[in-house]
Amino acid sequence: MAQAHDTHAHDANVYFVPHGSRWPVFASVGLFILFVGFSGWLNEATWGKTTFFIGVAALAAILFKWFADVITESVRGYYNKQVDVSFRMGMIWFIFSEVMFFAAFFGALFYARQYAMPWLNGEGDGVMTNALLWPEFAGGWPSNGPGAIGGNFQIIPAWGLPLLNTLILLTSGVTVTIAHHALKAGHRKQLLVFLGLTVLLGCTFLFFQAEEYIHAYHELNLTLGSGIYGSTFFMLTGFHGAHVTLGTLMLAIIWLRCLKGHFSGEDHFAFEAVAWYWHFVDVVWLGLFLFVYVL
Repeated sequence: MAQAHDTHAHDANVYFVPHGSRWPVFASVGLFILFVGFSGWLNEATWGKTTFFIGVAALAAILFKWFADVITESVRGYYNKQVDVSFRMGMIWFIFSEVMFFAAFFGALFYARQYAMPWLNGEGDGVMTNALLWPEFAGGWPSNGPGAIGGNFQIIPAWGLPLLNTLILLTSGVTVTIAHHALKAGHRKQLLVFLGLTVLLGCTFLFFQAEEYIHAYHELNLTLGSGIYGSTFFMLTGFHGAHVTLGTLMLAIIWLRCLKGHFSGEDHFAFEAVAWYWHFVDVVWLGLFLFVYVL
């Protein structure tokens, strides 16, 4: 990492640049191992599950050290206003990339529902598709397609656990906002209480989502292999759950930093960045609840 001096913290013309950071390369390797293992696990390879958890452990260790370096740089006062602007722009573009990520999966869901299924039923431009390939198929949404891939399944009612999880995430958006205002006002106890509640709500959401998945797999025969409905359902809700997991971990780290007094009312971008991310996760869930569970 770069060797900087504390006097740089107040120099607007000095821009701190870390030299030769190895963590992005190591993180890429960890992610590669993780996803190779995950793909092997999905395809029932004997090495898949073990490789996946090796990747998870490696990535967790790398991120721990990477976060520690960044926190150390921040506490030592290496970052000035120019660096702060760069961080804000970076977080904005990161969240935009996440918006595009979920847009692709929502696009797949809408295409399947609004175009592919009607064509398979013989509507519009799909007359010949139905007549030549699936003349006996007449299915609506949700569907596992003409091949009935995965067998018969039942869907998860929107007004049970999904509604409860919606209320949990909306509440967590309120608690993190209260914590933010408490930080700016210098109310440390209120900050720790409401930020801690946000972490607890995130964990509760993940617990109920795990319960929902167990119920779907063991009692409803709704799996990732249940045709187009099962694949889109678990891809959207699963990736959202992964984002909630990441957001909850980041909130927990920020809570520990607040406990150590790392932030002030004027200088707390790390808190803001995680709050932005958490609000993004909330908004994505509202879209999921509406288009995956309700409609």
